[in-house]
Amino acid sequence: MDLRLLLIATLSAVLCGSWAQQEGSVCIKANAQSCGECIQVAETCGWCGDEKFLTVGESKSARCDDLESLKKRNCVVDKIENPRGSIDINKNKPVTNRKKDGAEKLKPEEITQIQPQKLTLTLRSGEPLTFELKFKRAEDYPIDLYYLMDLSFSMKDDLENVKNLGTDLMKEMQEITSDFRIGFGSFVEKTVMPYISTTPARLINPCTGNQNCTSPFSYKNVLTLTDKGDEFNRLVSQQQISGNLDSPEGGFDAIMQVAVCEDQIGWRNVTRLLVFSTDAGFHFAGDGKLGGIVLPNDGRCHLENNMYTMSHYYDYPSIAHLVQKLSDHNIQTIFAVTEEFQPVYKELKNLIPKSAVGTLSSNSSNVINLIIDAYNSLSSEVILENGRLPEGVSITYKSICKNGVEGTGENGRKCSNISIGDEVSFEISVESQKCPSNGKPEIIKIKPLGFTEEVEIVLNFICDCQCAAEGEQNSETCHHGNGTFECGACKCNDGRIGRVCECSKDEVRTEDLDANCRKDNGTDICSNNGDCVCGTCECKKRENPAEIYSGKYCECDNFNCDRSNNKLCGGHGHCECRKCICDANYTGSACDCSLETASCLAKNGQICNGRGTCECGICKCTNPKFQGPTCEICPTCPGVCAEHKDCVQCRAFEAGEKKDTCERDCSYFQLIKVKDRDKLPQPTDQSFPLTHCKERDANDCWFYYTFAIRNDTKEVYVVETLECPAGPDIIPIVAGVVAGIVLIGLALLLIWKLLMIIHDRREFAKFEKEKMNAKWDTQGNPIYKSPINQFQNPSFGNKGASL
Repeated sequence: MDLRLLLIATLSAVLCGSWAQQEGSVCIKANAQSCGECIQVAETCGWCGDEKFLTVGESKSARCDDLESLKKRNCVVDKIENPRGSIDINKNKPVTNRKKDGAEKLKPEEITQIQPQKLTLTLRSGEPLTFELKFKRAEDYPIDLYYLMDLSFSMKDDLENVKNLGTDLMKEMQEITSDFRIGFGSFVEKTVMPYISTTPARLINPCTGNQNCTSPFSYKNVLTLTDKGDEFNRLVSQQQISGNLDSPEGGFDAIMQVAVCEDQIGWRNVTRLLVFSTDAGFHFAGDGKLGGIVLPNDGRCHLENNMYTMSHYYDYPSIAHLVQKLSDHNIQTIFAVTEEFQPVYKELKNLIPKSAVGTLSSNSSNVINLIIDAYNSLSSEVILENGRLPEGVSITYKSICKNGVEGTGENGRKCSNISIGDEVSFEISVESQKCPSNGKPEIIKIKPLGFTEEVEIVLNFICDCQCAAEGEQNSETCHHGNGTFECGACKCNDGRIGRVCECSKDEVRTEDLDANCRKDNGTDICSNNGDCVCGTCECKKRENPAEIYSGKYCECDNFNCDRSNNKLCGGHGHCECRKCICDANYTGSACDCSLETASCLAKNGQICNGRGTCECGICKCTNPKFQGPTCEICPTCPGVCAEHKDCVQCRAFEAGEKKDTCERDCSYFQLIKVKDRDKLPQPTDQSFPLTHCKERDANDCWFYYTFAIRNDTKEVYVVETLECPAGPDIIPIVAGVVAGIVLIGLALLLIWKLLMIIHDRREFAKFEKEKMNAKWDTQGNPIYKSPINQFQNPSFGNKGASL
């Protein structure tokens, strides 16, 4: 082909491709080159098979678009390829309805508890298909029960009570099912040191003293499942206790053999119960190294003459290995253990689906009630599980349980509290995200845990369109047979590219063609994000299919735009050519700026209180005095009433500080006078914010007014008369003062008189008291002096003379 014609066709394809990119369709962006590729993009994508659909030079990937776009672009409806998935039910046997006491006796394989039994789903990528699955617990459903017992020495008294278990349990189980079989097995420990003593005497009788015990063994199948309870009693009565050295027992070896040796145990495809009875813990994978056993358990049957012969060769199984085998063989486990080991086995129960734990009395006397209770608990719950899913296939569950209770997620897999005869249903959705690499059908199976019945689902995948089967190989339309003409377009052979396979991959990388793939005559071909093919850039695909390179030179992408809150374009737009295209009401380089103003509205209904601008939903206050989320807070501003007081006073009463400048400073509001306060607007009567004010002038007179903003007009209603206080009444004041003085004087006189009376009475009482204390007379008066003086002359004979 002439190089100039090729260049013209390439440029036309680029222009048309740019138009398609603007449509923003995921189908267009996928750049699908065939109908099969197109329908794998999304379930909404269709392929136009009309040969005349494309214009000159338009890329054939433009045939792949969403259905509505194809119709708008005038694709003939009959030529639109849009295959849909389908569900075919291949086997749909109804669930069994029968009574336990009815005359009809069915074999286990004739009983159906799950419906449907087989389906075929034809899946298209991205399109989920949903079907309903029913489950009904059948009455009188057969049961196989295998009793696995620890026969170490500590279980001696338990063995005595188990010897009559067969007939007693048969009798009790007759209330549940008429088809019941029972088996018995026992275990002790691996027959190597240090688990048992290997001295010759201890190998014959491992018990001490005069106890008669049997030789130690790992696991022994004593009785294959049978419906003869007497045979169970007879064989169990013949069993003897054995012994070992350590406390944990080798029960896991026994459980593994019971699960995998189906023929030797005699399991049927019915309800399978395994009762594990012990009074000790358990060994698990890795413990075998103590005895020099390093090979992991192989999960196979090794019973010879009903004895496990490889306990010395294989290690104990792991818990995960046991879970797998018990599930594969539909065995429900009942752990009958003593109170001491309840916590250990309850943790084990949480790891093993469809298992239960019961408390065993010290001598196993309650074992029958324990088994009945555990069976009722297990059978009252149904849990669905599915096998391995093919790559790219997912499955979801929704349960519709008893009394219409619904569950989703993990709870959508199960229903609880189901009684015999109850029917529950599940809505199961299967979806494929891509076709399998081999293109072959896949099979998955869904079954209730613990049941042998299952649903088989055959998955077919729609990997190509129906029109592809009618394609013309090596068609002349595709540049001399270099491709297959199918679905209205050429599907090129290997090594050929282009709309009609006109280019060879080995011949197109020339300097002339590469120049068409360089932007602005640069050095990078296709911006280092694509390959130059036939003079046109084919952009690279990324691991994440949602991330796409685009543009004439692959210079654009949809994943390198600005981010906000760790989200591309803030989660409020989409990325086109490294630029955010914001949703309505958002702007900014990362679409993180909201144009909504609701968060900026102040209490007065104004945006930012009229004192700022709303930017990205946040107020930017233009007046520095105002702050707050809506510019309503002004710590240094007076209140509304104080702010307008002077202007209201000067305009209403021609007074106040602004009396001289009133006309200049106070014409910003409309003044309305009312006669009294009752005429002022009330807040309940208005649809806009209103403030009531009460202010006092220099003469101590009060005036009342309201301030409001309505439709950007400031209104002031004021009471036209001042409320001034009345002058004082002099006469009452003077009379009151005089009366007060008189009363105060009288009160003082009364108080003085009272104090004097009290003082006189106290003095008189004191005098009376002293008077009563006077006891002298005139002879002994201390102040009395005699009028007679007596003198003696010393020179006159000692005779005294009286005068």
